[in-house]
Amino acid sequence: MRHRKVEELMTREVVSVDGDTPFKEIVRTLAGRSVAAVPVVDGSNRVIGVVSEGDLLRKTADQTAAGDVAAVPGLEAWERAKAEGTRAEELMSAPAVCARPDWTVVEAARLMEVQGVKRLVVVDDQDRLVGVVSRRDLLAIYLRDDDDVRREITEDVLAGALALDPAAVDVVVKEGRVTLSGEVSSRAMLPVIERLCATVDGVVSVSLTGLGHKDDHVSPGGGRS
Repeated sequence: MRHRKVEELMTREVVSVDGDTPFKEIVRTLAGRSVAAVPVVDGSNRVIGVVSEGDLLRKTADQTAAGDVAAVPGLEAWERAKAEGTRAEELMSAPAVCARPDWTVVEAARLMEVQGVKRLVVVDDQDRLVGVVSRRDLLAIYLRDDDDVRREITEDVLAGALALDPAAVDVVVKEGRVTLSGEVSSRAMLPVIERLCATVDGVVSVSLTGLGHKDDHVSPGGGRS
């Protein structure tokens, strides 16, 4: 059982700009590549920041505020400094929120959530740009084939991690929804099975309603009921 890595899902052909790239050239790059942000790199392709549509729009917001102060709240000092910028290194957000290629989709998703970003710049151990991974890229795990998900649950979770006889548990996967039926040795196994199955990439939900346990058939005195 394994989580997919960022390097398996990221976009490798990434457009970037250097720190001296002028404002209008950045706008043309974003429009021409149909992207909302681009990494800013130095001469060694090391990532020094990210410039986004939001960073560029501060200039428009600042101009609007100057014409009609009541229409738009005033910008903070740091925002005004960006709004007055003309080159990528003056406009960018830094440091960039980055991931490593060997991170799992879980690690990448957690960082996106904590930082409130829609994409992560992917860098190597020298902080050089190697790709970009987006929310949409991470969602690709839910496009896994149901048979592939079922095989991983049967072989890696039940037979592998839990050392169960896979013949004792029937696994059905439909549109990522996992339903298990059959019988396991004890009631204590059920939450463990549910938790491990839920961590398999591509699983949307797990139902154990058809899965019984031998505890159900043992009387308080130790005999079978």
